[in-house]
Amino acid sequence: MDVARPDRRDTIARLLVANDLLTEEQLIYAKRVQEKLVSRRALIDVLKELNFLTDQNLVAVLQNEPITIRIGELLVELGHLQQDDLDAALAIQKETPGDQKLGDILVEYGFIDEHRVIEILASQLGFPFVIPNFAQIDRDLLQQVPLKVFAQHCFVPVSSENGRIRVAFADPLDLEDREAADRIFSKLVVPAIGPRQAIRETVELFRRGIQRGEVAEADDSTIIGIVNSILDDAMQDQASDIHIEPMKDRLRIRFRRDGVLATYKELNLDLAPPITTRLKVMAEADIAERRRHQDGRIFYENSSTGITLDLRVSFYITVHGEKIVLRLMSKKGELLAIEDIGMAPRMLRQFKEDALAVPSGIMVVTGPTGAGKTTTLYSCVNSLNDLETSIITAEEPVEYVIEGISQCSINPKIGVTFTETLRHIVRQDPDIIVMGEVRDSFSAETAIQAALTGHKVLTTFHTEDTVGGLLRLLNMGVEAFLIASTITCLLAQRLLRRVCPRCAVSYTPTPEEYRRLGYTHGDLAGAKFMMGRGCSDCRFTGHKGRVGIFELLLLNDQVKEAVLARKTVHDMRRISTETSGMVTLLEDGIAKAARGHVSLQEVLRRLPRVDRPRPLHELRRLLGE
Repeated sequence: MDVARPDRRDTIARLLVANDLLTEEQLIYAKRVQEKLVSRRALIDVLKELNFLTDQNLVAVLQNEPITIRIGELLVELGHLQQDDLDAALAIQKETPGDQKLGDILVEYGFIDEHRVIEILASQLGFPFVIPNFAQIDRDLLQQVPLKVFAQHCFVPVSSENGRIRVAFADPLDLEDREAADRIFSKLVVPAIGPRQAIRETVELFRRGIQRGEVAEADDSTIIGIVNSILDDAMQDQASDIHIEPMKDRLRIRFRRDGVLATYKELNLDLAPPITTRLKVMAEADIAERRRHQDGRIFYENSSTGITLDLRVSFYITVHGEKIVLRLMSKKGELLAIEDIGMAPRMLRQFKEDALAVPSGIMVVTGPTGAGKTTTLYSCVNSLNDLETSIITAEEPVEYVIEGISQCSINPKIGVTFTETLRHIVRQDPDIIVMGEVRDSFSAETAIQAALTGHKVLTTFHTEDTVGGLLRLLNMGVEAFLIASTITCLLAQRLLRRVCPRCAVSYTPTPEEYRRLGYTHGDLAGAKFMMGRGCSDCRFTGHKGRVGIFELLLLNDQVKEAVLARKTVHDMRRISTETSGMVTLLEDGIAKAARGHVSLQEVLRRLPRVDRPRPLHELRRLLGE
């Protein structure tokens, strides 16, 4: 049986009452209003909206009164953190071996950005912001702190002024950290707040200096180790991209997992140049060039697992230095069967019968970067691959190796360009041509000429939806009659994060979500919406894995006539939905959300809303569910 904890969600409000900045009657009334709200709102926000409280009064009481609540409870009461997120963080803290600080968990698991926490504590509680710099810190101050204390607490002394010691804390509200610093410096501490990663790096450099008997600096082996650990951790976390970004005061590293960026770690800005140089060496880029953008490619093998990574690297010049983005393509990638990519039954049947089974014409998969276009394309190729068919590809680069087909990886450095490859590809007597991407009018014309001569062409395109793909081809100068006579289908897709099955709970949409969808309650009859609360399986995000969302446009006679007549986007979409049974991306997302596969918030956040979606019962009929 759980022991009930005292309700501390009104600690700040009670301080306001004690300082005559709020009356007891106003507080009681605000609590009643808070309870009647459909969506959760922090008590402080309700007081502000009722004009019972101003920002100036709030800051005054926070800076003049001692705050004894934990950082998580403070953030919840101020409205910067949800109570559910705090509960999830406390659950992680309970499950995690050792004594991990709550502030560390809130930042590490993405409940709140660390710099947002710093901004709140600095502006509202008055703590000065300090970035520790090892080279500028008095070594005598550091030597007063035992290494054992540094290992248990996250603070570092930074300067001495008028007999007082300025100490940078990662969490200045942590009483244990404050008491430890007070004991060491005889209660002469002036607390400040600093980035926890900068504090840890300063302590680590100090520790290495003690071990070596000298001031520790990053050497070649250290930089190689840092880069290798970033790549190894990205591989282990199944990240699709690594972003290494120099900021004004730090080097931020983020991983993209399940389509969403999350902070991996933050390093001292001094490490940016050697890390950039190391990656340029690995990518065979020009290490002396720091004024122009560059591209490269890295083949990296994990020494312990033997797994090989193929990384595309982009170096981009910014005002703070070179930003690096690495796209990870594991050579261990597994091909999905066309039946397993996530299409609804009726859409899948139409796709196989009216697109894949057609002997000639162009099949286009559209969507933004990271939408899963390549996976779908390879699934189609794999299903078409047999002994009677000659399949040839032009890709940049080859991401999956399929036995039995001829795959060419574009390499402009040795003259194997996309243009040159497309000129030779039609001389190889292919039945099916796979073009990695239609990127310009030349590649579009090559695809159309191949389709006109009886070939089947599979390719990808960067557009928002299917109708947008038709319009972009028209804008590239391709004649409307050529589009109508060669394009067999366009398949638009997105990848949404799947609700974690282990921690999924039922969810009722809010009136605001109904309004944004253009629905009434009857339109979603029979839906079973779910959302993840967060657990150790899903890193307490509520999501695990991804789900494909699709929009299939088959060019029947009515759609072809609309293309020839150069109808508007609205008219083309209306004709497609009325005559070919097209279900839009938003509608397919709603259908999958209604089955509990994805959250409604993901659908609203990630999918384009063009027209009012049809009721759920009609969507299920159209999708064959």
